[in-house]
Amino acid sequence: LGSPTRFGNMAAPMKYFLDGTVAQWLSGALTGKPACVFTSTGSLHGGQETTLLSMMLPLLHHGMLIVGLPYAESGLMTTTAGGTPYGPSHYAHVDNHGPITEQEASLATAMGRRLAETALKLAR
Repeated sequence: LGSPTRFGNMAAPMKYFLDGTVAQWLSGALTGKPACVFTSTGSLHGGQETTLLSMMLPLLHHGMLIVGLPYAESGLMTTTAGGTPYGPSHYAHVDNHGPITEQEASLATAMGRRLAETALKLAR
């Protein structure tokens, strides 16, 4: 689940989308399914972590299994742009023209790999 950060929270259209998942919540359709979150911001301290955490809340209410980025992922300890244990992030700069750094791309790839590996394990 990904969303740009808006004032330290997910963008309103993403919240609107999640608010529309009541039928899936009532039926338990997403229970036990793996999920991860990612974001981008226009400022370096624009609320990446709070956005990632706020996006996790509806997923937890659905009973989904949150997959994060462990510190075993070496790039997490050296990144100066984006990436937290909660999920990958991208610092796009105020004009949204900031290119994705190698570190950001590496952490996003690692997150996707962890999500896919978790889904495969759960499918067995």
